[in-house]
Amino acid sequence: MTTIRDIAEKSGYSISTISRALNHSGYVSATAQAKIEAIVKELNYVPNAIAQDLSTGSTHNIGVVLPDVNHPFYTQLIKGMLDAAFDSEYHVTFLPSAYDQELERHYLEQLRRKVYDGLIFTSRALALSELATYLQFGPVVVCEDPGSIKIPAVFSYRESAYQAAFAYLKKKGARHIAFTFSRPEPISATSKAVMRAYLKYYCVPADQRNIVAYVNTYQEGYDAAQQFVKDNVMIDYLFANSDDVATGARQYYLDHGLPVPGLVGQEYQVSSMLLNIPTIDHHLDVVGREAFRMVTAQHLATTRLAVQSDFILRQ
Repeated sequence: MTTIRDIAEKSGYSISTISRALNHSGYVSATAQAKIEAIVKELNYVPNAIAQDLSTGSTHNIGVVLPDVNHPFYTQLIKGMLDAAFDSEYHVTFLPSAYDQELERHYLEQLRRKVYDGLIFTSRALALSELATYLQFGPVVVCEDPGSIKIPAVFSYRESAYQAAFAYLKKKGARHIAFTFSRPEPISATSKAVMRAYLKYYCVPADQRNIVAYVNTYQEGYDAAQQFVKDNVMIDYLFANSDDVATGARQYYLDHGLPVPGLVGQEYQVSSMLLNIPTIDHHLDVVGREAFRMVTAQHLATTRLAVQSDFILRQ
Protein backbone atom coordinates (compact mmCIF):
# COMPACT_ATOMS: atom_id res chain seq x y z
CA MET A 1 0.00 0.00 0.00
CA THR A 2 1.39 3.37 -1.02
CA THR A 3 2.06 5.75 1.87
CA ILE A 4 2.78 9.45 2.12
CA ARG A 5 6.46 8.52 2.65
CA ASP A 6 6.51 6.88 -0.78
CA ILE A 7 5.18 10.10 -2.31
CA ALA A 8 7.84 12.11 -0.48
CA GLU A 9 10.66 9.79 -1.58
CA LYS A 10 9.64 9.80 -5.24
CA SER A 11 8.92 13.55 -5.42
CA GLY A 12 11.85 14.76 -3.37
CA TYR A 13 9.60 16.95 -1.22
CA SER A 14 9.20 16.73 2.54
CA ILE A 15 6.29 14.97 4.19
CA SER A 16 5.00 18.32 5.49
CA THR A 17 4.94 19.73 1.94
CA ILE A 18 3.14 16.62 0.68
CA SER A 19 0.59 17.00 3.49
CA ARG A 20 -0.04 20.65 2.65
CA ALA A 21 -0.48 19.79 -1.01
CA LEU A 22 -2.91 16.95 -0.31
CA ASN A 23 -4.94 18.95 2.19
CA HIS A 24 -4.76 22.21 0.21
CA SER A 25 -3.64 23.97 3.38
CA GLY A 26 -0.70 26.34 3.59
CA TYR A 27 1.63 27.45 0.82
CA VAL A 28 2.81 25.01 -1.86
CA SER A 29 4.33 26.27 -5.12
CA ALA A 30 2.44 25.54 -8.34
CA THR A 31 5.37 23.42 -9.56
CA ALA A 32 5.44 21.31 -6.41
CA GLN A 33 1.64 20.93 -6.36
CA ALA A 34 1.58 19.69 -9.96
CA LYS A 35 4.44 17.24 -9.42
CA ILE A 36 2.95 15.83 -6.23
CA GLU A 37 -0.49 15.39 -7.81
CA ALA A 38 1.08 13.58 -10.79
CA ILE A 39 2.92 11.14 -8.49
CA VAL A 40 -0.23 10.61 -6.37
CA LYS A 41 -2.07 9.62 -9.55
CA GLU A 42 0.81 7.45 -10.78
CA LEU A 43 1.07 5.51 -7.51
CA ASN A 44 -2.74 5.42 -7.01
CA TYR A 45 -2.31 6.90 -3.55
CA VAL A 46 -5.46 7.39 -1.46
CA PRO A 47 -5.13 9.65 1.62
CA ASN A 48 -6.15 8.19 4.96
CA ALA A 49 -9.47 9.87 5.75
CA ILE A 50 -9.08 9.38 9.50
CA ALA A 51 -5.65 10.99 9.47
CA GLN A 52 -7.02 13.89 7.45
CA ASP A 53 -9.81 14.34 9.97
CA LEU A 54 -7.26 14.45 12.77
CA SER A 55 -5.20 17.04 10.92
CA THR A 56 -8.22 19.30 10.43
CA GLY A 57 -9.69 18.68 13.90
CA SER A 58 -13.06 17.64 12.43
CA THR A 59 -14.62 14.27 11.62
CA HIS A 60 -17.76 15.72 10.01
CA ASN A 61 -19.65 13.00 11.89
CA ILE A 62 -22.60 13.69 14.19
CA GLY A 63 -23.73 10.98 16.59
CA VAL A 64 -27.45 10.67 17.30
CA VAL A 65 -28.26 8.70 20.47
CA LEU A 66 -31.48 6.72 20.05
CA PRO A 67 -32.97 4.61 22.86
CA ASP A 68 -35.69 3.23 20.56
CA VAL A 69 -37.09 3.54 17.05
CA ASN A 70 -40.55 2.02 17.49
CA HIS A 71 -42.30 5.23 18.52
CA PRO A 72 -42.95 7.95 15.89
CA PHE A 73 -41.25 10.43 18.22
CA TYR A 74 -37.94 8.99 17.06
CA THR A 75 -38.77 8.33 13.43
CA GLN A 76 -39.98 11.90 12.93
CA LEU A 77 -36.91 13.32 14.68
CA ILE A 78 -34.70 11.20 12.41
CA LYS A 79 -36.48 12.47 9.31
CA GLY A 80 -35.83 16.08 10.32
CA MET A 81 -32.18 15.40 11.09
CA LEU A 82 -31.60 13.64 7.78
CA ASP A 83 -33.33 16.44 5.87
CA ALA A 84 -30.87 18.88 7.46
CA ALA A 85 -27.90 16.55 6.91
CA PHE A 86 -28.57 16.39 3.15
CA ASP A 87 -27.97 20.14 3.02
CA SER A 88 -24.75 19.94 5.01
CA GLU A 89 -21.28 18.43 4.80
CA TYR A 90 -21.90 16.24 7.82
CA HIS A 91 -22.60 12.53 8.15
CA VAL A 92 -25.04 11.07 10.68
CA THR A 93 -24.27 8.02 12.81
CA PHE A 94 -27.16 6.51 14.79
CA LEU A 95 -26.14 5.22 18.22
CA PRO A 96 -28.58 2.76 19.85
CA SER A 97 -28.72 3.12 23.63
CA ALA A 98 -31.85 1.35 24.97
CA TYR A 99 -31.59 3.79 27.93
CA ASP A 100 -28.37 2.04 29.02
CA GLN A 101 -26.40 4.56 31.09
CA GLU A 102 -23.03 2.91 30.51
CA LEU A 103 -23.62 2.89 26.76
CA GLU A 104 -24.55 6.58 26.87
CA ARG A 105 -21.31 7.29 28.78
CA HIS A 106 -19.41 5.35 26.12
CA TYR A 107 -20.80 7.65 23.41
CA LEU A 108 -19.88 10.70 25.50
CA GLU A 109 -16.35 9.35 25.88
CA GLN A 110 -16.20 8.93 22.10
CA LEU A 111 -17.08 12.62 21.79
CA ARG A 112 -14.23 13.42 24.17
CA ARG A 113 -11.87 11.38 21.94
CA LYS A 114 -13.12 13.30 18.88
CA VAL A 115 -14.83 10.33 17.22
CA TYR A 116 -17.76 12.71 16.63
CA ASP A 117 -17.92 16.45 16.16
CA GLY A 118 -21.09 16.53 18.26
CA LEU A 119 -23.86 14.43 19.82
CA ILE A 120 -27.65 14.73 19.78
CA PHE A 121 -29.53 12.95 22.57
CA THR A 122 -33.09 12.26 21.41
CA SER A 123 -33.76 10.92 24.92
CA ARG A 124 -31.50 9.70 27.71
CA ALA A 125 -31.11 7.82 30.97
CA LEU A 126 -28.16 9.83 32.30
CA ALA A 127 -28.76 13.03 34.22
CA LEU A 128 -28.68 16.19 32.13
CA SER A 129 -26.06 17.56 34.49
CA GLU A 130 -23.71 14.71 33.54
CA LEU A 131 -24.27 15.33 29.82
CA ALA A 132 -23.48 19.00 30.35
CA THR A 133 -20.00 18.18 31.72
CA TYR A 134 -19.01 16.95 28.24
CA LEU A 135 -19.73 20.28 26.55
CA GLN A 136 -16.04 21.12 26.99
CA PHE A 137 -15.25 18.42 24.42
CA GLY A 138 -17.87 19.33 21.81
CA PRO A 139 -21.52 20.29 21.36
CA VAL A 140 -24.16 18.11 23.01
CA VAL A 141 -27.78 18.91 22.11
CA VAL A 142 -30.80 17.36 23.83
CA CYS A 143 -34.35 17.07 22.49
CA GLU A 144 -36.12 18.00 25.71
CA ASP A 145 -36.58 21.05 27.90
CA PRO A 146 -33.47 21.04 30.11
CA GLY A 147 -34.97 23.38 32.69
CA SER A 148 -32.23 24.99 34.77
CA ILE A 149 -29.45 22.84 33.29
CA LYS A 150 -27.28 24.84 30.91
CA ILE A 151 -27.11 22.59 27.85
CA PRO A 152 -28.14 23.27 24.22
CA ALA A 153 -31.67 22.03 23.56
CA VAL A 154 -34.36 21.88 20.88
CA PHE A 155 -37.69 20.51 22.04
CA SER A 156 -41.44 20.51 21.60
CA TYR A 157 -43.26 22.85 23.96
CA ARG A 158 -46.21 20.57 24.76
CA GLU A 159 -47.93 22.17 27.74
CA SER A 160 -50.42 24.41 25.90
CA ALA A 161 -51.39 21.65 23.45
CA TYR A 162 -51.98 19.19 26.29
CA GLN A 163 -54.04 21.77 28.13
CA ALA A 164 -56.11 22.41 25.00
CA ALA A 165 -56.73 18.67 24.68
CA PHE A 166 -57.95 18.29 28.27
CA ALA A 167 -60.05 21.45 28.03
CA TYR A 168 -61.71 19.79 25.02
CA LEU A 169 -62.29 16.54 26.92
CA LYS A 170 -63.70 18.39 29.91
CA LYS A 171 -66.07 20.27 27.65
CA LYS A 172 -67.15 16.96 26.09
CA GLY A 173 -68.09 15.73 29.54
CA ALA A 174 -65.41 13.04 29.65
CA ARG A 175 -64.91 11.92 33.24
CA HIS A 176 -63.03 8.64 32.94
CA ILE A 177 -59.81 9.04 30.95
CA ALA A 178 -57.22 6.33 30.37
CA PHE A 179 -53.63 6.92 29.27
CA THR A 180 -50.86 5.13 27.42
CA PHE A 181 -47.26 6.27 27.85
CA SER A 182 -43.92 5.33 26.35
CA ARG A 183 -42.35 5.48 29.80
CA PRO A 184 -43.81 5.85 33.31
CA GLU A 185 -44.36 9.33 34.72
CA PRO A 186 -41.49 9.26 37.26
CA ILE A 187 -38.86 8.90 34.52
CA SER A 188 -40.50 10.68 31.59
CA ALA A 189 -40.75 14.45 31.09
CA THR A 190 -43.49 13.91 28.50
CA SER A 191 -45.63 11.75 30.81
CA LYS A 192 -45.21 14.33 33.57
CA ALA A 193 -46.39 17.10 31.22
CA VAL A 194 -49.51 15.10 30.35
CA MET A 195 -50.32 14.54 34.01
CA ARG A 196 -49.79 18.21 34.86
CA ALA A 197 -52.25 19.25 32.16
CA TYR A 198 -54.75 16.61 33.28
CA LEU A 199 -54.50 17.75 36.90
CA LYS A 200 -55.06 21.36 35.87
CA TYR A 201 -58.50 20.53 34.43
CA TYR A 202 -59.58 17.54 36.53
CA CYS A 203 -58.08 18.62 39.88
CA VAL A 204 -57.38 15.07 41.05
CA PRO A 205 -54.51 12.74 40.10
CA ALA A 206 -55.31 10.05 37.54
CA ASP A 207 -56.11 6.57 38.84
CA GLN A 208 -53.01 4.43 38.30
CA ARG A 209 -55.19 1.62 36.92
CA ASN A 210 -56.01 3.98 34.06
CA ILE A 211 -52.37 4.18 32.96
CA VAL A 212 -50.41 1.65 30.92
CA ALA A 213 -46.73 2.45 30.24
CA TYR A 214 -44.15 1.09 27.80
CA VAL A 215 -46.60 1.37 24.93
CA ASN A 216 -45.18 2.45 21.55
CA THR A 217 -46.71 0.46 18.70
CA TYR A 218 -50.09 -0.49 17.21
CA GLN A 219 -49.84 -3.97 18.79
CA GLU A 220 -48.92 -2.54 22.18
CA GLY A 221 -51.92 -0.22 21.92
CA TYR A 222 -54.07 -3.28 21.21
CA ASP A 223 -52.57 -5.03 24.26
CA ALA A 224 -53.11 -1.95 26.46
CA ALA A 225 -56.82 -1.94 25.61
CA GLN A 226 -56.96 -5.60 26.56
CA GLN A 227 -55.38 -4.72 29.91
CA PHE A 228 -57.94 -1.98 30.55
CA VAL A 229 -60.79 -4.41 29.81
CA LYS A 230 -59.24 -7.12 31.98
CA ASP A 231 -58.96 -4.65 34.88
CA ASN A 232 -62.56 -3.44 34.37
CA VAL A 233 -61.34 0.13 33.81
CA MET A 234 -64.20 2.46 32.88
CA ILE A 235 -63.09 4.66 29.97
CA ASP A 236 -64.84 7.58 28.29
CA TYR A 237 -61.72 8.61 26.38
CA LEU A 238 -58.28 7.13 25.76
CA PHE A 239 -55.47 9.69 25.67
CA ALA A 240 -52.87 7.77 23.67
CA ASN A 241 -49.21 8.59 23.16
CA SER A 242 -49.49 8.12 19.39
CA ASP A 243 -52.18 7.85 16.75
CA ASP A 244 -51.09 4.30 15.88
CA VAL A 245 -51.37 3.29 19.55
CA ALA A 246 -54.92 4.73 19.62
CA THR A 247 -55.71 2.81 16.42
CA GLY A 248 -54.48 -0.45 17.95
CA ALA A 249 -56.62 0.10 21.05
CA ARG A 250 -59.65 0.85 18.88
CA GLN A 251 -59.16 -2.40 17.00
CA TYR A 252 -59.18 -4.42 20.22
CA TYR A 253 -62.58 -3.03 21.18
CA LEU A 254 -63.94 -3.69 17.68
CA ASP A 255 -62.56 -7.23 17.58
CA HIS A 256 -64.32 -8.06 20.85
CA GLY A 257 -67.62 -6.35 20.12
CA LEU A 258 -67.09 -3.72 22.80
CA PRO A 259 -68.02 -0.02 22.67
CA VAL A 260 -65.07 2.02 21.43
CA PRO A 261 -64.18 4.90 23.78
CA GLY A 262 -63.37 8.32 22.43
CA LEU A 263 -59.79 8.63 21.22
CA VAL A 264 -57.17 11.35 21.29
CA GLY A 265 -53.86 10.57 19.62
CA GLN A 266 -50.50 12.24 19.19
CA GLU A 267 -47.83 12.71 16.50
CA TYR A 268 -50.20 13.63 13.64
CA GLN A 269 -49.94 10.27 11.87
CA VAL A 270 -51.91 9.05 8.87
CA SER A 271 -53.99 6.80 11.13
CA SER A 272 -55.57 9.81 12.88
CA MET A 273 -56.48 11.31 9.52
CA LEU A 274 -58.13 8.08 8.39
CA LEU A 275 -60.05 7.68 11.66
CA ASN A 276 -60.78 11.42 11.91
CA ILE A 277 -59.72 11.57 15.57
CA PRO A 278 -58.15 14.53 17.40
CA THR A 279 -54.38 14.47 17.65
CA ILE A 280 -51.42 16.56 18.76
CA ASP A 281 -48.73 17.58 16.30
CA HIS A 282 -45.42 18.05 18.11
CA HIS A 283 -43.64 19.06 14.88
CA LEU A 284 -40.87 16.59 15.62
CA ASP A 285 -39.41 16.84 12.12
CA VAL A 286 -38.80 20.53 12.85
CA VAL A 287 -37.26 19.64 16.22
CA GLY A 288 -34.93 17.14 14.54
CA ARG A 289 -33.93 19.57 11.80
CA GLU A 290 -33.19 22.40 14.23
CA ALA A 291 -31.30 20.09 16.61
CA PHE A 292 -29.02 19.07 13.74
CA ARG A 293 -28.48 22.68 12.73
CA MET A 294 -27.68 23.59 16.33
CA VAL A 295 -25.13 20.81 16.86
CA THR A 296 -23.32 21.67 13.61
CA ALA A 297 -23.37 25.46 14.05
CA GLN A 298 -19.92 27.03 14.30
CA HIS A 299 -21.21 29.67 16.67
CA LEU A 300 -24.48 29.09 18.50
CA ALA A 301 -26.84 32.04 18.10
CA THR A 302 -29.14 30.37 20.61
CA THR A 303 -28.77 27.37 22.87
CA ARG A 304 -32.44 26.73 23.53
CA LEU A 305 -35.29 26.52 21.02
CA ALA A 306 -38.88 25.55 21.87
CA VAL A 307 -41.15 24.40 19.02
CA GLN A 308 -44.83 24.90 19.82
CA SER A 309 -47.04 21.77 19.72
CA ASP A 310 -50.58 22.07 18.30
CA PHE A 311 -53.80 20.32 19.32
CA ILE A 312 -55.64 19.37 16.13
CA LEU A 313 -59.37 18.98 16.62
CA ARG A 314 -61.30 17.02 14.01
CA GLN A 315 -65.06 16.97 13.76
